Amino acid sequence: MANEKPQGGSLFNSLTAGSKIVGTITADSDYRIDGLIEGDLNCSGKVVIGEAGRVKGTIVCQQAEIMGLLEGKINCHQQLSLRSSGKITGDVQTKTLIVEPGAVFNGTCSMGGAEKVAEKK
Repeated sequence: MANEKPQGGSLFNSLTAGSKIVGTITADSDYRIDGLIEGDLNCSGKVVIGEAGRVKGTIVCQQAEIMGLLEGKINCHQQLSLRSSGKITGDVQTKTLIVEPGAVFNGTCSMGGAEKVAEKK
């Protein structure tokens, strides 16, 4: 069937270094970015921005690991890890935030689970 996932191994998507996407991306599995995205990324899994990766836009995901650059907004439903080489400029909404020494974060952060987000509405 066209909608069946292969047995064994994990599924992930990748944007390699030197590649650029402008627009909206929707992914049902993990997504690694080593290129440039200008737009929105809606991911049902984990998003990894590699050291060479850059995102200018909005990310919605379950988990995230930022080693590159994010300019915009991120709504991470579980855990966001900002690694020492990572830089975020913008707004963060997450349940758990981990920031390594050397990382750069300029913006606002709201933490808590879905119940906290629902209370604000």
